[in-house]
Amino acid sequence: MVVLAASIISKSGKALVSRQFVEMSRIRIEGYLAAFPKLVGTGKQHTYVETENVRYVYQPIESLYLLLVTNKQSNILEDLETLRLLSKLVPEYSYSLDEEGINKTAFEILFAFDEVISLGHKESVTVAQVKQYCEMESHEERLHKLVLQSKINETKDVMKRKASEIDKSKIEKNRGEKGGYMSLQSMGSGRIDTGFGNDTSISISSSGGFGGGSGFGSSTDVDSFSTKSKGRPPASATAPPKGLGMKLGKTQRTNQFLESLKAEGEMIVEDVRPSVGQSKPTAPPPTDPVTLTVEEKLNVTLKRDGGIGSFDVQGTLALQILNQDDGLIQVQIETGGNPGILFKTHPNINKELFSNENILGLKDSNRPFPTGQAGDGVSLLRWRMQSSDESLVPLSINCWPSVSGNETYVSMEYEASQMFDLQNVVVSVPLPALREAPNVQQIDGEWRYDSRNSVLEWSIVLIDNSNLDRWNLLSLLQIHQPFSQFLSDLRLRALSVI
Repeated sequence: MVVLAASIISKSGKALVSRQFVEMSRIRIEGYLAAFPKLVGTGKQHTYVETENVRYVYQPIESLYLLLVTNKQSNILEDLETLRLLSKLVPEYSYSLDEEGINKTAFEILFAFDEVISLGHKESVTVAQVKQYCEMESHEERLHKLVLQSKINETKDVMKRKASEIDKSKIEKNRGEKGGYMSLQSMGSGRIDTGFGNDTSISISSSGGFGGGSGFGSSTDVDSFSTKSKGRPPASATAPPKGLGMKLGKTQRTNQFLESLKAEGEMIVEDVRPSVGQSKPTAPPPTDPVTLTVEEKLNVTLKRDGGIGSFDVQGTLALQILNQDDGLIQVQIETGGNPGILFKTHPNINKELFSNENILGLKDSNRPFPTGQAGDGVSLLRWRMQSSDESLVPLSINCWPSVSGNETYVSMEYEASQMFDLQNVVVSVPLPALREAPNVQQIDGEWRYDSRNSVLEWSIVLIDNSNLDRWNLLSLLQIHQPFSQFLSDLRLRALSVI
């Protein structure tokens, strides 16, 4: 008995899995498999079909065929026994007997075929033995993995202890500083607790930079912005008082070091510590009995020559209740009727009530919502929208470079959508290494050049209806690199949702 090949094919003769046990070209086996459906007669219950050269021993498996291609001199009884064993193995590895399920487990099925048939001859094995051989479990390997995992867990514990010690030392150091100065806290994704607040975090990226089209750089999620901008003193910071109780003796040496850095072209901005009363306070706890928070995150990928690569909006609606007496409520919402938005409610929410009346309420109407001030409340509803409409993008940037001699003039302009008021917009443009800062002739907002990282940061505090279209012109000295290598990074925040 010689089995030439064991295959799984569709009713039309498409080969899904095929294992050859003798030397055979691909064209030959594909020809055998493509000719098989034409040889099978309708309404017949034969288990084999013969041609001039080979014999097909087959068994239907739902919408597929499990097929053995043998020579005509093979023992058909042993072929049928081999076929029955293979028909028991296929469901063990593929739980869905269709094209998708077979394609996902193709290699596992091939390994099982190799354990059953060797060089065209059937091995004396059972289904359990084949599964054991394919799993190839090793006691030593299992012990090695357990030891390795224990070492990893131990290392993580040590890292956590070290991080905790470092944090404690920083806290003690900050407490010992004169005057009790504290660092400004970063401003996170805010929440408006006026009955119904909302917040949107936006991240926009693009595959291109200078060279036309909407030019952005790699994607950056923006959930927080420091209240102290890089490269310029904060607006709320004031000069320290003139009357000082003590002066350190290293002031002159420090000033000389700063002067030497300035002479080398570094832009030094002195850090002015704000007083304790000027440090940004933490967000106060909500005082309203019931607070609804809407938060959306927008991730956009813009193409270099215009158009949208991807547009994804993910939003959540959270509920926070202070007193248990106010927990027996229902929330009426308006979805806007956009068929492109997919909603998903919390498992405890009555889905039928939401789908029929757009009301968020618990399945058990006698049970109140959870209460408390800790955290951001209970997430009741989530939604997601994907679109290819370029008009939904809140901000687009165009870059137009032109070379004149050994100088490159770059005109950058932005165009914002009227649906958002954008705050703390920062456009970071990586540049080649320059000896001097670029010459900015006209700009809307503020700019800063980071000579260490060779990055120009363009900052705009607010973009609203008064400044939807602005432009700036940069004169960058001695740039001889392709424009496609320049990318820009955009960070912004909006207090409205799509």
